[in-house]
Amino acid sequence: MPLVDVSHLVKHYTRGSSLLGDGAIVKAVDDVSFAIEEGETFALVGESGCGKTTTGRAILRLVEPTSGSVKFRGEEIRDFSARRLRDARRHMQIVFQDPYSSLNPRMRARAIVEEPLLIHRIGDSRSRRARCEELFGLVNLDPAHLLRYPHEFSGGQRQRISLARALALNPSFVVLDEAVSALDVSVQAQVMALLADLQRRLSLTYLFITHDLRLVEHFCSRVAVMYRGTIVEMGQTSDVFANPQHAYTRALLSAVPPLDPDAAAQRIRYAPIP
Repeated sequence: MPLVDVSHLVKHYTRGSSLLGDGAIVKAVDDVSFAIEEGETFALVGESGCGKTTTGRAILRLVEPTSGSVKFRGEEIRDFSARRLRDARRHMQIVFQDPYSSLNPRMRARAIVEEPLLIHRIGDSRSRRARCEELFGLVNLDPAHLLRYPHEFSGGQRQRISLARALALNPSFVVLDEAVSALDVSVQAQVMALLADLQRRLSLTYLFITHDLRLVEHFCSRVAVMYRGTIVEMGQTSDVFANPQHAYTRALLSAVPPLDPDAAAQRIRYAPIP
């Protein structure tokens, strides 16, 4: 049984509704299905606006799906009551794209990391303080800096704080929503190495949402390619990269810069039939 099983997921928005009309329907996610096995890293890729972030948030019910099924360890998440959903969130966490906006600038790092423990009423002040120090060490930050504010950290360090907060409740499933796209390339490599290490040490399962195919090739076991709210191709990462079947996938892969700077770029443009 997969850890996460998404079946026929749909999320539609209404745009421009008013008293005079119902407005237009925007199909952000349209009949998406995939399963994620325990311990794997599953990539969801596509250009901006394709629906991959909405998919990740709908899985966690940060936005409510319009229809479809999302099961976590065989249980239907959409049937959870508010209390049951809060309990389930201990096992399902998310790291957002921008560490500059996802951390409260008025809170010290320790308060940010401790917040999930307070919400779920875990431990006393002493044990929570010790847990924050442990989490800071886990993401390779100095526990002596727990009293600093977010602006006193670099972008990569802020994303490590976000990761420490996500790991505070010992989750088994983490959605990484463009979690390294706002970082410099050298910092990206450090954070990706940290994510891989944490996955091995903590038996984590990742949904890796990104537009960066270079990261997917080296980090993810399977990949699903999204275009306009639907999945157009899915399979083992090595197979999809070596032999893409859909024209949109071929266009995406052609946009990846070649390792050889002198190599001629062969960009493929995708022009779907209307």
